[in-house]
Amino acid sequence: MALNKVVICGVNTSKLPLLSEEEKEALFLRIDKGDNEAREQFIKGNLRLVLSVIQRFVGNNNESADDLFQVGCIGLIKAIDNFDRSLDVKFSTYAVPMIIGECRRYMRDNNPIRVSRSLRDIAYKAIYAKETLLKKLDRDPTVEEIAKEIEMNKEDVVNALDAIATPMSLYEPVFQEGQDVLYLMDQVSDKKNKEEKWVENISLNEAMKRLDDREYNIIKLRFFEGKTQTEVADEIAISQAQVSRLEKNALKSMRNYLR
Repeated sequence: MALNKVVICGVNTSKLPLLSEEEKEALFLRIDKGDNEAREQFIKGNLRLVLSVIQRFVGNNNESADDLFQVGCIGLIKAIDNFDRSLDVKFSTYAVPMIIGECRRYMRDNNPIRVSRSLRDIAYKAIYAKETLLKKLDRDPTVEEIAKEIEMNKEDVVNALDAIATPMSLYEPVFQEGQDVLYLMDQVSDKKNKEEKWVENISLNEAMKRLDDREYNIIKLRFFEGKTQTEVADEIAISQAQVSRLEKNALKSMRNYLR
């Protein structure tokens, strides 16, 4: 569906609301108090932002505006849930790279095998529900909880998510020497891509906040200071085997959050 058409994903784009800065601030105050209605109003009030961002991705590729709009909405929701109002940054300045990052990851990871629209719709609903439940429960929701949230069968949710699954994980091991493993993500670098790097750093920081103090310290020493597991073990006075186990648990926890 081309962007010059009025309806995208069943939304009449010519009638999308536009929030003033005062309205955004008032809604954020209500969102901070757990007001879901205010959160929905804020999402709807920023759909024009999503629409403006996805225009750069539609035209020279085969992705539909409908699919990119839904993916962009996921980026918008993540931006709303993670925005720190104490920073001297406008919400749109924070949200745009989040939306761009979601769109780029979608196009990069999109399976070349075409997936039916019905499966995609279920998958997007499941992803949205997972984000909502994660914020509500402060843990990764189960498939059963996600299925219940969107009123679908567990099997349909699993099939839909499998259908759009990334063909190769960034955590795919590409080299291993002893206990030290080099993952694909360690080799991915694009210094010119400032916006996406910022988005991924934000996501990584949020994932690390969910670790306990010891796991956080191990990840910091291993991947930010470049120390070996043996060096880390000596520094924090535990065995190398314990460092290996804690590191694996921490990476698994971060990976689950970043999915």
